[in-house]
Amino acid sequence: MSQLLLQITIKQWDKSQRSDTHVNLRAEIPTQHAIIFPPAFYTFDKHCVIDQHGGDLQADRVNYSKQENIIHFDRYLINIDTLQLAYHDPNVDQPAQILGSINNQWLQSHYQCRYSVYESELFYWLYEDVTLNALYSTNDLDEQVFLTTKPVGIYTHQED
Repeated sequence: MSQLLLQITIKQWDKSQRSDTHVNLRAEIPTQHAIIFPPAFYTFDKHCVIDQHGGDLQADRVNYSKQENIIHFDRYLINIDTLQLAYHDPNVDQPAQILGSINNQWLQSHYQCRYSVYESELFYWLYEDVTLNALYSTNDLDEQVFLTTKPVGIYTHQED
């Protein structure tokens, strides 16, 4: 059965965790995982698998929706007709950047950001390093696909 696989790894930290030790600990966190149900789940009439790792500091951190032939997933757009993956930074006034095809091959994309969080009557900066692995597969689900194959492209986006 054909399906879209979206695996996201979110590493989060606050200002007190910016030391070299913390940076090294975050670097050891993998960005490719086996797909295990649960926590992975099907959505969009079982045509899409979402597998989230990390991002536990904010409830409902990852937003996703489908409008006509476009799936919006975090900062990414997936055109279901062309199977193109695009990145769109909502903080800049530019069109989405097309990264490439995910048709029976996978792409990996990274970005870092920070945003203010209001909690316990205080504001603080929350930093994130986000990695998306995206694949549209016409084969049966291979839970190890992101561990046993390599991406055809790796992209890094810098926040201004």
